[in-house]
Amino acid sequence: MKKITYFVLALFGVLTVSAQDFQGVAVYESKTTIPDFRPPGRDRDMTDAEKKNMEDRMKKALEKTFVLTFDKTSANYLEEEKLDAPGENPGFRMMANFMGGGGKHYKNIKEKRFAMEKEVFGKEFLIDDTLPKIQWKLESETKKIGNYNCYKATAVVPTDKSDFRNLRMKKDAAQKADQAKKDENKTTNLMDSVEMPDTVAITAWYTPDIPVSTGPANYWGLPGLILEVTTDKTALLCSKITINPKEKQEIRKPAKGKKVTQAEYEDIVAKKMEEMRQMGGAGGPGSGRPPRMN
Repeated sequence: MKKITYFVLALFGVLTVSAQDFQGVAVYESKTTIPDFRPPGRDRDMTDAEKKNMEDRMKKALEKTFVLTFDKTSANYLEEEKLDAPGENPGFRMMANFMGGGGKHYKNIKEKRFAMEKEVFGKEFLIDDTLPKIQWKLESETKKIGNYNCYKATAVVPTDKSDFRNLRMKKDAAQKADQAKKDENKTTNLMDSVEMPDTVAITAWYTPDIPVSTGPANYWGLPGLILEVTTDKTALLCSKITINPKEKQEIRKPAKGKKVTQAEYEDIVAKKMEEMRQMGGAGGPGSGRPPRMN
């Protein structure tokens, strides 16, 4: 009887160590489409070739690669850094930062908290807050992503107002733009042409084959690793997964920057957006003159 007891205890110890040592690495590719995001007042002066070149550069700036390193309860989510091309417009880099890029991102599923470093107009912030509650609706649809069986889930969540990927063109923006072009002395203020919706619909695909309740960015709460997330403007798709890599990485919480909540951070960004609007878009994406925080 004692031998059986010792065997069970030993087996339990091995399983516990195995669970503690578990780690995975998932690589995600992001694609983002945005409204007709041209510098105010320059549209009339740009040739078709210049417009095409700017659109290509913006598209490249918004195509990102992220790496999610996770264990059973926590995760780090980081953008893969890439060198700027010679002569790269700093406005594009700033725009890319507002489009879900940059900063160290940490999630703790057990504690239901996250922390993220972000740099805005030259000032560093540390967003430290509870994870957003996502009321997932589990759907019956399935599909394969790589070798993994995935299930569909949908939700409607409050908009992250600090994420410019959520900006939408106003319904009357096209009419305003046409009127502006008719007036030789009038320019189009980009910030007057877009708005931030209150909510955004998301579709996720998760795999119970990897039983962790995490995913890219602040997506979490499903019975399996989230391999794909899409909205009407953005897609995050997992392109590679490694389970228990030979070299484990430490998952750590960032600590750099002024500590703020998510709501406080969104308010800071909203005020800078209003400042940009009043300045006629000066310092905005495409201007090459990013404003700075006081």
